[in-house]
Amino acid sequence: MIFDTSIWVGLTSGQMSSQSVLKAAGDEQVYISAISLGELAFGVESCSDPATRMLRIRSLRSLQQRPVLDVSSLTASAFGILAAFMKQSGRSPRTRVNDLWIAAQAIENDYALLTSNLKDFEGLPGLQVVCP
Repeated sequence: MIFDTSIWVGLTSGQMSSQSVLKAAGDEQVYISAISLGELAFGVESCSDPATRMLRIRSLRSLQQRPVLDVSSLTASAFGILAAFMKQSGRSPRTRVNDLWIAAQAIENDYALLTSNLKDFEGLPGLQVVCP
């Protein structure tokens, strides 16, 4: 199972219960996307509050120790299909590019995607979405 960036942020900030996330994940192996690591690094680099920035750095370092899914040529193919699907459905893929990359990784590896933002992944073909 891949955790969307929203799950990592929710857990780190305390806005999400670790019990609800663990329950939703069940016995599945949990992965973090390299895309999520990039989004979280952006959160560190764009933070002006020193205390919050330090918390984010610690969290990011911890998450970097988890199993990471990298982007491959198969991920790129799945991404292209998903972006085209979005465009053909009348939705702009540009606003959700990172979400589409993470969804493509889930599809490529046949993993479910755990997210707190169901709307971001609504209707994507071949994607199994789980919400805590």
